Amino acid sequence: MALGRRAVIAAGVAAGIYRGLVLPRLMRWGATDDEVTGPFPGADLVPGAKRSATMAVTIDASPEQVWPWLVQLGWERGGWYSWDLLDNAGRPSAREVHPEWQDLAVGDQLRYWAFGRVADAFRVVVLEPNRFLGLYGYTDYRGRWLDPRAPRPAAYMEALWGFVLSALPDGRTRLVTGGYQAFRPRWVERAFVPWLPMLVVWPMEARMMAVLKRNIERANAPVVRAAPATRGFRCLQRPARFRAAAAATGGEP
Repeated sequence: MALGRRAVIAAGVAAGIYRGLVLPRLMRWGATDDEVTGPFPGADLVPGAKRSATMAVTIDASPEQVWPWLVQLGWERGGWYSWDLLDNAGRPSAREVHPEWQDLAVGDQLRYWAFGRVADAFRVVVLEPNRFLGLYGYTDYRGRWLDPRAPRPAAYMEALWGFVLSALPDGRTRLVTGGYQAFRPRWVERAFVPWLPMLVVWPMEARMMAVLKRNIERANAPVVRAAPATRGFRCLQRPARFRAAAAATGGEP
């Protein structure tokens, strides 16, 4: 009885620490106050939704150089730049821009691989080149897509996942990801959603931001070419003592 009571108390303390200290940091990983509390595009696309986690990273490249990497997201495309074993069947995500995957359009369906099967992930709903990419999802809890034009059922999950690109004065790019999410019935939102950032969203998306930054900066790093080696004649000079001896004997100076 005492052991069980201590376990319950420990679990309660751990949950309190997570929700009070850990969760707030996960919900705004790398983002500034303005990026977290300021307006984010797409609020009208998910009725009754709440802001989801916001993440941000600064990339040493222009928005025009970052945008093609976002356009090629998806299964059988550039991948998700995250843990490839979990969402891309172990296939490495793209390490360069692929021209054949740059034809993304509003209405296109992006897919991912998970647990041995390929499933629909998001649908492209907003496409503003070099500025904003908006991906939309609306499914039941079995992962089956629902029609947003029909009345909302009793149980569903709906979300907008957005990528905002902002040019910085020094030529770099601020990439901010975030959006809106709604889970119904509401008790699901209250009971389970606070744990999603740690269990699902944060490990995958934080990895994605890190890989995007690394790959884009590597691809756009200036190439330093070594100066060509010069070929010439080496001037050989004998030591002074040999020159003095030669002069004394009348030899070659």
